[in-house]
Formats: sequence, structure tokens, C-alpha cells
Amino acid sequence: MINAIAIDDEILALKIIETFASKIENLSLEKTFNKQSDAEKYLRKFPVDLIFLDIQMPNKNGLDFYKSLSQDTKVIFTTAFSEYAVDAFDVNAVDYLVKPFSFDRFQKAVEKVKIKPTSETQNQFLLIRADYKLHKIEFEDIKLIEGLDDYIQIHLKSSSKLTARSSMKSIMEKLPEKDFVRVHRSYILPVRSIKGIVNKNIHLDDFIIPVGETYKDDLKKIIGYY
Repeated sequence: MINAIAIDDEILALKIIETFASKIENLSLEKTFNKQSDAEKYLRKFPVDLIFLDIQMPNKNGLDFYKSLSQDTKVIFTTAFSEYAVDAFDVNAVDYLVKPFSFDRFQKAVEKVKIKPTSETQNQFLLIRADYKLHKIEFEDIKLIEGLDDYIQIHLKSSSKLTARSSMKSIMEKLPEKDFVRVHRSYILPVRSIKGIVNKNIHLDDFIIPVGETYKDDLKKIIGYY
């Protein structure tokens, strides 16, 4: 099942998407929004697989809004203007629907959506090669991940730590986005461990982790405040 929302400042456009979505068996349109700010609040609590997104909106261009999202969410742009097509596909849009579009065209766009397995079916562990062995690390066992030039150190609850050759970008791609957040160029933390921020620092067991300016907005989107 593809869980989706629709964002458009035109109520009629949202009604059309609702009608079309109701005819597609594997598509569940959870909610519609005519304000991006309301959609953003919803997405913080309820991640979805797909967004139907208008491009020309009053507050923020739909392309910029999509780029600002931290979630790995698919997008189908819906707009009355064909000139944004190149920009849309530059951000890996699933499809680009020019209004008015037919149900058949809408259905073909949805059929292009390929969804990764949900968190219930995804692996709940990380495979890391360190000390000439392959280690299976449960996500729940990770206290934090620290970057050290071309290496990372994974601090664990069950033991001290593992050191492996990897970049922070590479290790972040192997972690579930909803459970881990990069808060600094040198630190990745489990979201569940972040209880609060004091003077731009996160207090975590025996660690005090600084929040980097570059990652401040990502952190705010995930935990809802900063």
C-alpha cells in the first residue's frame, strides 16, 4: 500500500486528486493540505511514501518545499505550468502531471512509484566490517556514531565501540532515516536518545554532543523543536 498526501492551494485540485486516488486499490490518500506549513507539521509525525505536490503556491515554491524535506519521500508534481518539468526531474520526481490531467494519466504516474519495504520488514541491524570480521550490529544497540577522517567509531551499549573504515555519508545511507539523525559533521545519533538541547549541545549519557549549524534544520524537522 502506498500512503500519500496531497498539497495544493486550490481546493478543486485537491478534490480531483481525492477522487482519482479513491479509484486506485493500492493507494491510500491519508490527508490533503492547502498550506505547506500544515503539511510539514503532519509529515513530522506521520511520514508517508508519496506526496502529490503543486509547484506554484503562495508561500514557497513546491520544488523548494520538497527539497527542504528530510524524509525519503517520493513526489509527483501537479501543476498548470509545463516549464518546471526539467527542474522537477532534477529532484528525481516520480512524474510530472500538467493540469488538467486525466485519471488514466494519474494512474500511470502512481504505477511508477516503487516503495521500499516498511520499517517492519526492513532489517533492524547494520552489517559492518571491522577488525577483519563482519559484525552484525542491532540498531537498538547503537549509542552514537562518531566520524574520524576516513573512519567511523560506533559506540555501543553492549560493548565499548567498533572502528571501521567508512564515511559518515555512507554509514548514514545504511541507517533508517526516521531513527537516526546527523547532528554534526562528526556525529550521528539515534533519535530516541535525544531528550533535549542545552546551549546548542545534546547531553547523551557520558557524552556532550555539539549541534552543527549545517544540521540544525534537519534536527528540528525530526524532533519538532530546536
